[in-house]
Amino acid sequence: MSKAPDLVKRLLLGRALRSAQQHEQLLPKRLALPVFASDALSSVAYAPQEILITLGVAGLAAYHFTPWVGAAVIVILLTVVASYRQNVRAYTSGGGDFEVATENLGGNWGVIVASALLVDYVLTVAVSVSAAIENLAAFVHVLESHKVLAAIVVVGVLTVLNLRGLKESGIAFAIPTYLFMFGIFSMMLWGFTRLAFGADLKAETAGFEVQGGEAGIAGFALVFLLLRAFASGCAALTGVEAISNGVPAFKKPKGQNAAATLLMLGLVAATMFGGITALAFITDAKFADPSHGSRLIDPATGHDVSAQDPIVAQVAHTVFSNFPAMFGYVTLMTALVLVLAANTAYNGFPVLGSVLAQNRYLPRQLHTRGDRLAFSNGIIILATAAGLLIYAYDAEVTKLIQLYILGVFVSFTVSQIGMVRHWNRLLARGPEPAARRQMHRSRAINAFGALITGIVLIVVLITKFTHGAYIVCIAMPVLYLLMKAIRKHYDRVALELEATGEDVTLPARNHAIVLVSKIHKPTLRALAYARATRPSTLEAITVSVDTKEAAQLQETWDRLDLPVPLKILDSPYREITRPVLEYVKSVRRRSPRDVVTVFIPEYVVGHWWEHLLHNQSALRLKGRLLFQPGVMVTSVPWQLVSSDRLKGRPELVARRTYEGRGGPDVPAGGGSVSDHD
Repeated sequence: MSKAPDLVKRLLLGRALRSAQQHEQLLPKRLALPVFASDALSSVAYAPQEILITLGVAGLAAYHFTPWVGAAVIVILLTVVASYRQNVRAYTSGGGDFEVATENLGGNWGVIVASALLVDYVLTVAVSVSAAIENLAAFVHVLESHKVLAAIVVVGVLTVLNLRGLKESGIAFAIPTYLFMFGIFSMMLWGFTRLAFGADLKAETAGFEVQGGEAGIAGFALVFLLLRAFASGCAALTGVEAISNGVPAFKKPKGQNAAATLLMLGLVAATMFGGITALAFITDAKFADPSHGSRLIDPATGHDVSAQDPIVAQVAHTVFSNFPAMFGYVTLMTALVLVLAANTAYNGFPVLGSVLAQNRYLPRQLHTRGDRLAFSNGIIILATAAGLLIYAYDAEVTKLIQLYILGVFVSFTVSQIGMVRHWNRLLARGPEPAARRQMHRSRAINAFGALITGIVLIVVLITKFTHGAYIVCIAMPVLYLLMKAIRKHYDRVALELEATGEDVTLPARNHAIVLVSKIHKPTLRALAYARATRPSTLEAITVSVDTKEAAQLQETWDRLDLPVPLKILDSPYREITRPVLEYVKSVRRRSPRDVVTVFIPEYVVGHWWEHLLHNQSALRLKGRLLFQPGVMVTSVPWQLVSSDRLKGRPELVARRTYEGRGGPDVPAGGGSVSDHD
């Protein structure tokens, strides 16, 4: 076989790593933070903007609720972080929410959480990459008409980087993520410093008016709108759960390092989100989306000016009005970190898939590590699903965002309810007073988190259902039923394959059958090998599709005096598979306690196109024979010159010398049993 595919694989992924080198791919905290935090940190680029879009539905008057909504988001963010710090200490296998729900609420709830997280990880890649391309298109205008292609290319690059292994992808993403953090913190520090010294910072959109489709709403409608704005702002929480699914990637002690990284993530994300929201409110930055029922109007001209820069870009432009280079730096790093946000899913999805496969809810191939010790199959599946979503939705963030965050809040809510059950179980064992107080405190945090995330989940479901969230409501049950069906299949197979005393009973006799198309070297090797196994009976069979050729074959067989009887099966309709199958069945019917071994000569070829010319009937015949009870199928290979395995071998040189002297006294025709269709 050609070495070209393996060469390409090595160039893309690097040299293969031994299993003993797995510890070298584990992440220290300084690399784990950017690897697992990209999604949560990048959400500050659009979460404040989502709050303003939702509040804009009620017009400019509702904007004064922005700080309160932002503060509520920070409270839930810190609450979820505090809860997940308990998760990662107690559950270090990488199962995360799936493991918490399974152990505390039962297997069905675990599968529900897993289906929600799998969907959310796919959407994380699709949304983050699409948003990054939209931001980059502002700088590189040629991308505007090629957004789908550019997004799929970015997904491909991320896939290759992650297939190379965690350590490489961690280094690749650490520097840009830290540069993004530096840019946002510099913007916050510079902005608040200028405000403290009396600078009047006003965004370019400060003088515009916000017109909403539901202006003047009050009472219950206003409360519901604030809940919608809160739910939209909770996009800042996406990615927080990734660390709980990536605990196995941390260096030891895994639980403590994961908890410390989660704390750093929570503090950094809350500070960045709060700072950007505060600066947007102070500078009077505005953002509207006509598709959500709000518009920006220039009062001087009366024109609709809703097409504005994102909120982060507006704030950066205002804060760095005296330092334009930093404005460009912040906007560029924001676009870049949105690409990196997808990497969080690339680290979470494969690990979760591996845990599910280990628990027999997904195919076992997802539990296998690739050459670079990454869960390659999970990475490839994630990339394929995200690429299909990007293609189906034309890389439009406004369409994809409606499917987002529903899945993650399902996992938040179920996981925290599970943690409450976890603490209840531990408290029932009567721990020491100090530990008991800690457990009560932890249970209160988890209960509060379950209540708040449950409310957010309901609000998200109601407000986004008709805008696309219904697709997630379909995808999650489908995934749930699929995983339950896979588990049922594996359980059934395991039960069926369980060893019993009857399984070691020897068959009474072994009837060997060698399939013959022509008398050539593969046939002679198959006959010799069949004789070496010393079966109870041995015969050769061939199928007569042409009377004259069958007679010639019988004549040559008799002339060579081969020590195996040849039986010719008649085939008036020129079929090969059916006559052989019927004959084997007849042998089995005569002796049900015996086994039948069918030897099939086959070629081993070296080029892909040769596979199309040989062994096709053999594949079909083997496929049919394998379903026959009591029938064993043995392939007898014959390596052709084109096979790499044979090149340069001494027996090849000897064979060529022998054939040059005349070879054996047999017909020179080629083909195996499969070549007589």
